[in-house]
Amino acid sequence: MKIDRIDLFHVAMPLVYPFRTAYGDEYTIESVLVRMASGDAYGWGEATPGRLPIYCNEWAAGVFAIERDHLAPRLLGQEIGSGAELQAALSSFKGNYFAKAGLDLAWWDLYARMQGRPLWEVLGGGGPTTAVGADFGVMETVDALLEEIAKAKAAGFRRVKLKFRPGWDVAMVAQVRKAFPDLPVHVDCNSAYRLDALSMFQELDAYGLAMIEQPLAHDDLVDHATLQNAIDTPVCLDESIVSVDRARKAIEIGACGWINIKPGRVGGLTNAVAIHNLCQEGGIPCWVGGMLESAVGQSHNLALATLPNFRYPADVFPSDRFYVPDLAEPEITLSGPSEMTCLREAAGIGREPNPGRLKEQTLASATIK
Repeated sequence: MKIDRIDLFHVAMPLVYPFRTAYGDEYTIESVLVRMASGDAYGWGEATPGRLPIYCNEWAAGVFAIERDHLAPRLLGQEIGSGAELQAALSSFKGNYFAKAGLDLAWWDLYARMQGRPLWEVLGGGGPTTAVGADFGVMETVDALLEEIAKAKAAGFRRVKLKFRPGWDVAMVAQVRKAFPDLPVHVDCNSAYRLDALSMFQELDAYGLAMIEQPLAHDDLVDHATLQNAIDTPVCLDESIVSVDRARKAIEIGACGWINIKPGRVGGLTNAVAIHNLCQEGGIPCWVGGMLESAVGQSHNLALATLPNFRYPADVFPSDRFYVPDLAEPEITLSGPSEMTCLREAAGIGREPNPGRLKEQTLASATIK
């Protein structure tokens, strides 16, 4: 299909409450929404690296600029018949995975809509429903955290993820495990530590965690392999996995027992599916992560999570967990205890921004046609 027009929107989405991680505290999530059109058909994508280059070396304003000035013009007027062709068209640009992802996701939504099929089905998912988990950032007190975990467990969530950073670490985990001895729990370190913290990670073996997510540097594989060899708890790589090649190397050197796949971080659904397939062949289970996207981006994550080697509840959240209201509609909701279902009747992702809210939250926009 020929790409006739691409619209870009750099937006700022106010959070219901601050999101606290090892990187710092965020009160607003900046994102870039992409609308790609071919004739009268269109699809939506979203790239959400954040306001500042602290999760990775990309940030929302930078993503908007390179999509506007370089990536989108490279696709305009081209016949793009597959995700692989889109990636090849952008391959001369090094890195910029989130920027490429916004365009790749929009292409997949457009492609599915033109077929009149839901995205999860086009990707090869086994069914429209997937399990999701409950996640908690750093809170004011451990008692407040325990109260929220109790609510999540009562609501039927089957696993809990805890942000983990200096000062909110082993002692916090010990209290959580004491209160919930049988609940599947894992911690997310967001690259906050180095190998000199090995003894602390060995302490965590005593608490039966499902995994330790991205404990070491954001671009490291080798030290993670050393850590994995020294502890019993599986290491999960997140920030370190930005491409199919990085995933291959991580598997080959034994750097992890799990891989978290975020479409934005790896350049889009095209690469996310390829990494999923590589992990499946290599015996490494996966799960889907998120970047606090609007319902547009979360719909792509939800469709991806229906593939068979995603074997841990995903980081896909009800819209009202972070946004009231969501920028996009229909909003994301639970379809049952600890599960979500892709929109059954809609082609593509079936969601797009509310025009009024998009206008209110847009910091900058551009049209390439």
